[in-house]
Amino acid sequence: MAGQRVEVDGGIMEGGGQILRVSTALSCLLGLPLRVHKIRAGRSTPGLRPQHLSGLEMIRDLCDGQLEGAEIGSTEIMFTPEKIKGGIHTADTKTAGSVCLLMQVSMPCVLFASSPSELRLKGGTNAEMAPQIDYTAMVFKPIVEKFGFKFNCDIKMRGYYPKGGGEVIVRMSPVKQLNPINLTDRGSVTKIYGRAFVAGVLPFKVAKDMAAAAVRCIRKEVRDLYVNIQPVQEPKDQAFGNGNGIIIIAETSTGCLFAGSSLGKRGVNADKVGIEAAEMLLANLRHGGAVDEYLQDQLIIFMALACGVSRIKTGPVTLHTQTAIHFAEQLAKAKFSVKKSEDKEDASKDAYIIECQGIGMTNPYL
Repeated sequence: MAGQRVEVDGGIMEGGGQILRVSTALSCLLGLPLRVHKIRAGRSTPGLRPQHLSGLEMIRDLCDGQLEGAEIGSTEIMFTPEKIKGGIHTADTKTAGSVCLLMQVSMPCVLFASSPSELRLKGGTNAEMAPQIDYTAMVFKPIVEKFGFKFNCDIKMRGYYPKGGGEVIVRMSPVKQLNPINLTDRGSVTKIYGRAFVAGVLPFKVAKDMAAAAVRCIRKEVRDLYVNIQPVQEPKDQAFGNGNGIIIIAETSTGCLFAGSSLGKRGVNADKVGIEAAEMLLANLRHGGAVDEYLQDQLIIFMALACGVSRIKTGPVTLHTQTAIHFAEQLAKAKFSVKKSEDKEDASKDAYIIECQGIGMTNPYL
């Protein structure tokens, strides 16, 4: 089965861990042997970091593949996939590396496994530079399930920067194929809700302050909706280490979901964290898209694999999304187009339609 190795330049476009995630997942799914070079070439710490390594090792184990060059600091890997199998798969970043990013790389693969899977993912659940697990559960999950599959996401333990120590268990069954999606009608905002959390030694007042500041900020622009942000003290037995943060979600009449989130850092006051999340949400509501800027790139691989034409309306297309499209075209031979939205109501807005003719990947084992 091993044909010509596909060459991927890890230094172009987004130039980071995302190229690795998209290319190894597609390699695994399509049975394409892969060589990725110049991995994270432009980053301050070039090459593989612990969280990238744990993702690669997980993909290797998912499909009994071969992986060469996989060590911390390596800028080149070779990956030869075999057949994708279900069962229990564990990945541990040993750091605050994001469990959500581990989920991003493994989920498309196990959809096309021969039997149901359980992914045991360990690391940070609410970490910087990655989606928070609450975003994955509250926004990503309901939207990605429109492709015609279901998954269960069980948050066993929350983990924060710098210690990590979180654990999430994801369970899912394979599918025969994925349905295309159409997310172009945004509708009007009907609900705004969220959670502001503290864990460990941080006082509960911090959660209340984050929530109150976020509500005040949203009220300035959205006057006619009740904004329900719950302050939460994470139970001691469900959170490792100390952390605080907030996620706020807006739901629309057509079932679209948008989010804004922020994590506390040492020395940053609670109000500022709340306001940052609120402003991010409001920015995502202004552009007229039907998905927020964090969901864009996460949907690309599923659109590429689906059977038929998918369309999503977005705000400005992010570099992560452009990168995902580039590699979905190069590796999966899916066809994408990105055009400015021509809808009348988007005339004054920066809205785009991303359309994809999926390759209609079918599960060979079902």
